Amino acid sequence: MATKSPQDDFEGEDAPATPGLDVGRLGDLLGFHLRMAHVAIYRDFAETMEELALTQKQLAVMELVAGNPGASQIDLANTLGTDRATMMALVNRLAARDLIERRPSAADRRRQELHLTRAGHAMLARARELIDRHEQRFIELFSRDELDTLLAALKRIYKGSRNPAFA
Repeated sequence: MATKSPQDDFEGEDAPATPGLDVGRLGDLLGFHLRMAHVAIYRDFAETMEELALTQKQLAVMELVAGNPGASQIDLANTLGTDRATMMALVNRLAARDLIERRPSAADRRRQELHLTRAGHAMLARARELIDRHEQRFIELFSRDELDTLLAALKRIYKGSRNPAFA
């Protein structure tokens, strides 16, 4: 199978200013293209959220807490497929900014429930406005059918992975 540079797929003014390297075998690897797509989305996200100083992981945590008030750090870590130490650091950073608060569980004193603060709700509302614009920049690259197919394929990848968090 002939390989080509990812830049070969660009046209017109979207083409990179400098010639790209021959990516060789990488051009045929699914993981390489997933990574390149991730980088494009990550960079746009970071630029979009710069004014709020929120990372993708922090926003994911806030969305999960908003949708699941009282969830624990372990619940969030399991859902996002991350380790407990990483989740604790994420929650600590959000708590330090007064966006999330920990409350003792009435059912189990060892468990701490997570809730958005008033400032957290306000921040999430603003973040959602920005995220809608960020998402639209990528969604508009696809027809509705293409987007549905892409999302189904991506879900098949992570649900079929060996990571039990995604099973």
